Amino acid sequence: MSDPVNVEKRVHGSSGVVDEKTPYETYASRQSTASEIPAGEAVLGHDFVMTEKDLIEAKAIAGSMSLEEVRALMTNVLTIHNNDPNFPHTVLERIKEFLGDEAIFDNPEKHEDIIYEMKLEAALITNNSPYAEVRAVVDNHDDPNTPCSTIRSWVLGLAFSCILGFINQLFSIRQPSITVLANVAQLLAYPFGKACERYLPDWGFTLFGVRHSLNPGPFTKKEHMLITIMANVAYQVPYTNYVVWSQYLPQYFNQKYAGQFAYQLLIAFGTNFIGYGMAGLSRRFLVYPASCVWPASLVTIALNQAFHNETNTSVLGPFKRYFSMSRFKFFLLSFSAMFVYFWFPNFIWTSLSIFSWMSWIAPNNMKLNTIVGMNNGLGLNPWPTFDWNILCFDQLDPLMVPFFSTVNRAIGMIFSFFIILAVYFSNTYNTGYLPINSNRVFDNTASLYNVSRAINEKGLFDSAKYEAYSQPYLAAGNLVIYIFFFAIFTSSPPPRHPYSAATSNILTDPAALTYIYLNHWAEVKMGFRNLWNSFRKNKTTEVGQYKDIHNRLMAHYPEVPEWWFAIVLVIAIAFAIAGIANWETYTTPGVVFYGLALCLIFIIPVGLIKSMTGIEVTLNVLAEFIGGSWAEGNALAMNFFKSFGYVTCAHAVWFANDLKLAHYLHIPPRHTFFAQLIATLVSTFVCVGILNFQMNQIDGVCTPNQPQHYTCPGINTFFTAAVLWGTVGPKKVFGAGGQYTALLVGWPLGVVIPVIFWLFQRRFKHKAWTRQIHPIALIYGCIYWAPYNLSYVLPAIPIGWFSWIYIKNRYLAFWSKYNFVLSASFSSGIAISAIVMFFALQWKGEELNWWGNNVVYQGCEDTACTLKTLADGETFGPPPGSWH
Repeated sequence: MSDPVNVEKRVHGSSGVVDEKTPYETYASRQSTASEIPAGEAVLGHDFVMTEKDLIEAKAIAGSMSLEEVRALMTNVLTIHNNDPNFPHTVLERIKEFLGDEAIFDNPEKHEDIIYEMKLEAALITNNSPYAEVRAVVDNHDDPNTPCSTIRSWVLGLAFSCILGFINQLFSIRQPSITVLANVAQLLAYPFGKACERYLPDWGFTLFGVRHSLNPGPFTKKEHMLITIMANVAYQVPYTNYVVWSQYLPQYFNQKYAGQFAYQLLIAFGTNFIGYGMAGLSRRFLVYPASCVWPASLVTIALNQAFHNETNTSVLGPFKRYFSMSRFKFFLLSFSAMFVYFWFPNFIWTSLSIFSWMSWIAPNNMKLNTIVGMNNGLGLNPWPTFDWNILCFDQLDPLMVPFFSTVNRAIGMIFSFFIILAVYFSNTYNTGYLPINSNRVFDNTASLYNVSRAINEKGLFDSAKYEAYSQPYLAAGNLVIYIFFFAIFTSSPPPRHPYSAATSNILTDPAALTYIYLNHWAEVKMGFRNLWNSFRKNKTTEVGQYKDIHNRLMAHYPEVPEWWFAIVLVIAIAFAIAGIANWETYTTPGVVFYGLALCLIFIIPVGLIKSMTGIEVTLNVLAEFIGGSWAEGNALAMNFFKSFGYVTCAHAVWFANDLKLAHYLHIPPRHTFFAQLIATLVSTFVCVGILNFQMNQIDGVCTPNQPQHYTCPGINTFFTAAVLWGTVGPKKVFGAGGQYTALLVGWPLGVVIPVIFWLFQRRFKHKAWTRQIHPIALIYGCIYWAPYNLSYVLPAIPIGWFSWIYIKNRYLAFWSKYNFVLSASFSSGIAISAIVMFFALQWKGEELNWWGNNVVYQGCEDTACTLKTLADGETFGPPPGSWH
């Protein structure tokens, strides 16, 4: 294999700066059309999922590659991408044919066609991404001299970090809440950056040989992305604020020490920065591999490119027309259209959002509404919404995530739909007395569970009060998702005693780990080799190094040493221990290390699944299960375990996504390191400050009739879960002789399901559709219930198919140019429109009272109808005192 540096020089010039005569620039300047590519090569480009630009650039490199070089590269490609659902199946089959035929290498003159094809693919992979969706928005050229970490990028980045932290914390406890995402900051940063470029003087200073100016020149895409990364880590409010709320307020645990600023900061810094340290240490598994696409990052990059990419070419699209509209103009038009349109489903005509038209026919028919209802039913409806925001719930935009991911989720949800119906209409576990698809906890009168009747004044479990009150009951939809929550995590039995040896073995054989071991072990091994090599004194070795273009371009910049991230991790652990140990939390600091161990086990499989499918497997239920077993009867200890087990891993995955953004934009790693670190620090101070204002200055906060609607729905749910899992504990609910012991069937399913599909795919390994089956995505589709339902998933299928299958296969260049820009424009339009509506109308309580807004809240869609009802004073289940 030739020296990758020499290959890079052929494409990018010896300095790493974009060559003025690269094939890409030549193609762009000519405004080429399909006629420039011979018909045979055009067919080849279609089969290999290459645009004309990709094909021209690959041809310029392919001629200089030797047969042995191509053979070695394709062997590596097959090892890495053989089980990759995003990698084109046609290309993979040709690679297998190429490598499996020794006659090709013995008599190459007789196999010129396939050798030429493999050289083109090798050239494409060597000098670009193997994925068309990445090539669509990510530039494979870089100029290391492009300004990035400038004064204006830091000022704007920290300003947006403060603004997003302020708004999101302030409105996080309101019903309805409002969240300003990072794409809003990305959208607004551009005009501010251009204003700085135009009006600020070129005043500056020189520090360590580098000049820092107020106006270093044009506002660059790297500056813009650095601002976006700061906003992306800052818009999430600290999860430990939920812990503080549940401790401080009198209607919860009433522990007044939780109002101390130092305590709040310490535990917030602990969860935030442990996740950041873990993301940095796992970047060789989750960021550097080309197979880690991170679909959500492509939308962010598409918006960045729409603002900064001045190259505009005509592309062949539907109706055999050529489209020459620039990405920026397309963004403005689609953004404006969505900004205007969203006023209808969100305010003017809300039944367009919840379009449960079948339930309107007979709103009081219990069976009909149980199946088709969108508010209180299972949502079986062929077209249940005209609201784009509904389709993007859980940030799974059908234009953003691969189509196989959308389909797998839907199939999993349809499968579990029938299980929920069977559980409900058979009244299994008395579910017939409850709403079919609620995520709340109920008592034996079908009322919401009153946790104060099962705890003492310290918030600890009171067995006498519990036995006199009621067991906690879950709805049918909630029961079924627990089966698959267990399946997606692990197959080991739960511990029988909170301090038994079984506790330490609960994490063996997890489903996510099983899937990764069977399908992506090669990538994991390569990640470990790279991690080990990073500690070697001899850094010149290339053993296990990744060779894709973006890693080679990033090699121009100094890497962040592992010990930097290790220091952040150690300091974060110290903060967490100090917060737990220095106040009366009734919790051992051991929860920090136990939670960290949970993150260490799951960060790689969870991150790999997220990076390939766009689906994030959250550890909240697993953390609650283990934490509740380990600290039975102590809700606060369980909350801390949940924070350092679930949230640490979640933060690490989010931060890894931002590291991939920087990787794609070729931002120096050390700039990204300090940007993430400081933005998180600033945002934490802002959020904790606003938290104290909310707790002490808002009258009646978190009470049902609070005048400004600060009723804290999320905190109420958090507190209820804390008592269910921490106070009552999973042993009473799921242990031997417990209410829902049978649901533990999900644990062995977690290993069986991935193995079954792995064997099936090996049996039919030459079928393209079998590679699109993703068992983790299937299982994840089964846990979208309560409170979501089929109405949130089914409409995404035709849209995803039209984008990823129909348009992409027929008009790849058109899809590459506009698909992700459309996704970014729609999400930005919704966000800005929602903010304007919220502050202009909804904040003041304004609403339109007419049929189009009221029809969705009639009959069973207003108050859930149930299969069975209770008479006054009647209860279901065993009588009080018969449980322990």
